[in-house]
Amino acid sequence: MDHPNAVDQLKLVRAAIDRAAEEAGRRPSEVTLVAVSKTFDAEEIRPVLQAGQRVFGENRVQEARAKWPGLREEFAGIELHLIGPLQSNKAREAVQLFDVIETVDRASLAAELGKEIARQGRAPRLLVQINTGEEPQKAGVAPGEADVFLAACREQWGLAVEGLMCIPPADEPPSPHFALLRVIAERNGLQTLSMGMSADFEAAIQVGATHVRVGSAIFGHRG
Repeated sequence: MDHPNAVDQLKLVRAAIDRAAEEAGRRPSEVTLVAVSKTFDAEEIRPVLQAGQRVFGENRVQEARAKWPGLREEFAGIELHLIGPLQSNKAREAVQLFDVIETVDRASLAAELGKEIARQGRAPRLLVQINTGEEPQKAGVAPGEADVFLAACREQWGLAVEGLMCIPPADEPPSPHFALLRVIAERNGLQTLSMGMSADFEAAIQVGATHVRVGSAIFGHRG
């Protein structure tokens, strides 16, 4: 497969993040790069780890389970984010494997996560996914239901939600969606905003993203 040198691309992405933060009057250290390593194997990820990247995003529990336990033995300080939809029956494994679960989006999942966190004594950081475009095919809580859901996460299921995540509609300008996410977060006293991907992370940083999820701009496209 012909794809760019991931380490060179990583440097370019980091430089672009720093530049976007400075242009927005923010410190670059306020923005965490989540390198999206889904569909790439351990051999392809290793050079990026060797270059110092430690925060990675995966879409699927099974795929992460196959790759990351071995890489964690090799490299200290890895922080693994689940950024894809999570089935409730995979909550146990997700709590074991991930340091951050970004896709809490419904009552049944919140209840399972609450149970597993209590059972395992391991508490991944949690973000609620908001479907800012209210797209029927996309996961996430509708913006109008976000406050009620967040309150239920805290009060009903004992979850310490830290922030919000969104994936704007592909065919709309992303910035209004990022702004909506920020408003919901501020209203609910949440600090973490995971928003912005390879095509629009600079715009997300302008609006206040604390985490940007960048895959293809680092690893290239699979296939």
